[in-house]
Amino acid sequence: MEIKLKKPMEKLEKEIRFKSVDLDEDIKDFSVDIHNYKTENKHITISPRCIRCNLCAEECPVNAIQSATWFRKAKIEDNCVQCEICAQTCPISCIYVLEAESTIEKDEVDEEGVKYFLKDIPVRHRLLKMKDISVTRNICVGCGSCTRFCPTKAISLKPESFIKSHGEKIASDYEVGIDTIDFNTDSNGERLYSYIEKDLCIGCGSCKNLCMHGAIELERDLGPVIIYSHIDVNQDKCVGCFLCEENCPVNAIRIVEGRVVLDDDKCIRCKDCTTRCPVNALNLVIDEEGLDL
Repeated sequence: MEIKLKKPMEKLEKEIRFKSVDLDEDIKDFSVDIHNYKTENKHITISPRCIRCNLCAEECPVNAIQSATWFRKAKIEDNCVQCEICAQTCPISCIYVLEAESTIEKDEVDEEGVKYFLKDIPVRHRLLKMKDISVTRNICVGCGSCTRFCPTKAISLKPESFIKSHGEKIASDYEVGIDTIDFNTDSNGERLYSYIEKDLCIGCGSCKNLCMHGAIELERDLGPVIIYSHIDVNQDKCVGCFLCEENCPVNAIRIVEGRVVLDDDKCIRCKDCTTRCPVNALNLVIDEEGLDL
């Protein structure tokens, strides 16, 4: 996915005038001198397709993601360090890593103005697999909250007779349970329960997360974070200023006797240390396998 936008120089100059001139000043007397400029950034955003599984929030190493609720998708907070772990973890690829570029080019012949460029950066995904999932039906009230965001439609509401015919427990089969007065029924007055087609379940946990009564139990396998970059350390350049150590969000880097000591297993490749280093002694290097993304 690529998005390109342009804004004429004349419009940019007009906007700057309105923002810069005081109310008691004449805007016609205010001149704008715009020079050529270029900036590059990376942005991570969550699509409205969010299924409320909260895997991204659970796996974020710096607690930079606000958990999703029934009414609100997950949200990335300002303290995000752009490690991309959330994007690797999302089971339906609804977290996008975007490369953003803004340029101002002023030419005497053809005034280009401002150009905005957004490009989707491909991200590898961690293995996610459901091992086991079950519904405790002496707790389930058949409200249907669990079914709303299931990405594969693996969970649905079924009547009591259907549940019995498939050899699964209903509320009366439990020795101890919760007395449920308000439970959902179908048009025939038969009590409804959540039913999961395990062959379709991917183990995302959306249903478990949204169940208000804790009636769903899930066991899953989540693979390790995929590493395709490393921090290159130039010990000769390091001046021992401690900025990298002070700003690392996961305490993966220290200065010991004037030398950089990096815990590669802890490091999340967020680039915070590389951007803070005043002498360019630290650099994030994409490994060869990462170039194939």
